Amino acid sequence: MSRRRAEVFAYRGLEVGAEVLRAHYDLDGRPFVEEVTVTEAGDLRAPAPAAVATLWYLVAGLSYLKAGAARHVDLAATPIGPAGRALLAAAIRDGLGEFAVRNDLDLADVDVTGGAPLVPTAAAGDPRRVLVPFGGGIDSVVAVEELPEQLDQALFIVSPASGPFAALEATARVTGRPIVRASRRLDPALVADASLWRGHVPVTAMVALLAATAAAASGRGGVVMSNERSASAPNLVRAGRPVNHQWSKSWAAEQLLGAAVAESVGDRLIVASLLRDRSELWVAERFARLTRYHEVFRSCNRAFAQDPARRATTWCGQCDKCLFVNLVLAPFVARDRLAAIFGSEPLADPARLAQLRTLVGLGVEPKPFECVGDPTESAAALRRALADPAWASVAHLAALAAELGPAEGADLLEPAGETRVPPHWLR
Repeated sequence: MSRRRAEVFAYRGLEVGAEVLRAHYDLDGRPFVEEVTVTEAGDLRAPAPAAVATLWYLVAGLSYLKAGAARHVDLAATPIGPAGRALLAAAIRDGLGEFAVRNDLDLADVDVTGGAPLVPTAAAGDPRRVLVPFGGGIDSVVAVEELPEQLDQALFIVSPASGPFAALEATARVTGRPIVRASRRLDPALVADASLWRGHVPVTAMVALLAATAAAASGRGGVVMSNERSASAPNLVRAGRPVNHQWSKSWAAEQLLGAAVAESVGDRLIVASLLRDRSELWVAERFARLTRYHEVFRSCNRAFAQDPARRATTWCGQCDKCLFVNLVLAPFVARDRLAAIFGSEPLADPARLAQLRTLVGLGVEPKPFECVGDPTESAAALRRALADPAWASVAHLAALAAELGPAEGADLLEPAGETRVPPHWLR
């Protein structure tokens, strides 16, 4: 279907209630409304949470800007400072990078005008109390378990209006932590209207800013993200610009988010990733020790469909995400145990060989548009798995490893790279 790009996407106002955020947008005269209900957090109308909620409102608007691939963005009277503008500009340019590639668009022509002066306020967050956005996968589980016991931590879980995700809830229960919840209701037209543009948006940035809003409302001084260093690695380069499915999990996005939050409410509310200087291999090694989670966690995207009737109740064993998680755990979890967890063996399945070749960097396609590690991590995981005789007997894996050759570079089980993690978050 041929689609015409919209001309103007406008921000029409954010309503902040005690527990409800209602964001109003306009696309060429067509109104959209998104509503989020936050419970167990406190009054969102206080100055600090309301200020952070404005940042969420700005980034959440990309779901509706994208719907028309609008050429012009009108901020109207939305309060915004230089750091907020930088975050929004990058979210449009890089956070919608995958969307632009898949729809053969160039969003370099999008211009942003309007906005009112920002009047900063101050969040009085307690640094000993933190909120952990929790998705139920190995990264967020490890973050919860790696934080020091002396910190008062609660989970932050976002669910669609259609209801909570069973797989996520089961994993959250194992943590034993209290939960602050957000229920997100997208404008129904985004799904119902087939004439609208579809594609990936920087959802992790939206979740991080909702978590920061809830943290500010509950007097918490930190939002602990679970994004490791390879989230910064692009999938491909287009017209000289990197395109990254995980842009809103990247180091660049973390710095922009942190600066925008500090500009709005000061430095008493820290948004940072605990795993920023760690690899997916390091995360998998730590998760392998946390055996009480092995029977309940699920990272297969088919468990997280918006429509409850379409949510898978088991690992599908076929998608890139299933294959990657199976691969990265293989060096650290016994093969028979891993098969019992997944209900299948994606790594041993010859039908997954083309996908595996892509994951380790030998395929004809770039890294898939999924939350998977970079080829260096996948190749390292494959080599380590084949050190186990149980895996060394799988012929297609041994042949693939021979193509890879010997390992090069740093030990992926050691920390490396920059991080914004404050010392009191570390053991």
